[in-house]
Amino acid sequence: MNILMIAPTPFFSDRGTHIRILEEALALEKRGHSISIATYHIGKNIPEKIKTGIKIYRIPKLFFRCEKMGVGADWRKLFLDVLLAFKAWWLVLTKKPDVIHTHLHEGALIGWAIQKNFFWRKIKLITDFHGTLTGEMVSYNYLKNKLLRSFFAALEKFINNLGDFAITSSIELKDEMEKTRKNKKIEAILDGVNTENYKSWPSRENIRKELGLPVDKTIAVYAGSFIANKGIKYLLEAISIILEKKENMYFVLAGSPKEEIENYLKKEKLKNHVKLISPLSYFDLPKINKAGDIGIDPKDSSTGQASGKILQYMGAGLPLVCFDRINNKKYLGEGAYYSRDISARGIAEGILYFSQNPEEITIKGNITKERAENFSWNKSAKDIEKIYQCLSK
Repeated sequence: MNILMIAPTPFFSDRGTHIRILEEALALEKRGHSISIATYHIGKNIPEKIKTGIKIYRIPKLFFRCEKMGVGADWRKLFLDVLLAFKAWWLVLTKKPDVIHTHLHEGALIGWAIQKNFFWRKIKLITDFHGTLTGEMVSYNYLKNKLLRSFFAALEKFINNLGDFAITSSIELKDEMEKTRKNKKIEAILDGVNTENYKSWPSRENIRKELGLPVDKTIAVYAGSFIANKGIKYLLEAISIILEKKENMYFVLAGSPKEEIENYLKKEKLKNHVKLISPLSYFDLPKINKAGDIGIDPKDSSTGQASGKILQYMGAGLPLVCFDRINNKKYLGEGAYYSRDISARGIAEGILYFSQNPEEITIKGNITKERAENFSWNKSAKDIEKIYQCLSK
């Protein structure tokens, strides 16, 4: 099939949304589909070391000088999305896709408008939701006005009903959307992991030496964005709690933006106990995760987002410390310490549990490594392909 993906984001960047878009596209391409991606004028191209025929089409720069755009809500995206709509419209006209596969709520709205515009072509529209719209904007400190929040809540409800079929990145988001989606055509397509990326690495000790990490301490790894709705505040407070107990622990924080994290580490005098790696390249994740003993995911369920970083930890054979969420349990089974208390103390207790029970690191790490084999991008692509085929009948 000829598939046009609409990605209203600065693709590619080294973060979860972009990783899902890239890996989905690569997996679908391996299954014989032709993939084009319409996206913003900023973002990295797919690295040359990835052999792919995926075509990236970017909007023109025009009067937009911004070459960087951070994670989360940004009003400038409204103008970029208008240009993206025109770019996608032109690609539908010239490339004649069989399927429009949109990402995020903005992409769904653009895809719906284009599908209506080309109604005689009977193009199928798949809307791929990575989280909630209103919840994420609130988490980024937007929508403080109640009237504005009500407007976006109504808009989100409308967008959630768009598309011939909707897919979500988490079971929690699927369950929430099912309550209001009229055609009930919705399925959770979980993220995957390429376990081949975690094979043929040097010993953990050698990786630690290469990265300048202590070889004689228990190391907990967090690899992801340093922003509020990823739970970074829980983690930072948890680190302080743990180190007060004089535990033989060390932490690796890999991600961005780094400014607030650097300031916090200086203020709390934690620099000697934490390695900050920023920016983080997605392609360096295997090495960083293989250096650790424990993976940490402090994300709560407020935005309905999945957590692709969990699968990366699993690929490295790390046990997890995370909150007691449906999606987390679907991935991890018995391979994690689940905190029922959504707090920094809950995360700290989980890390301390592994620090004080090192045999559990091995036991639960073996569980996650084995379970990682069940979550491949190829499986996710097969499930998406079935949806395509079902709609084309």
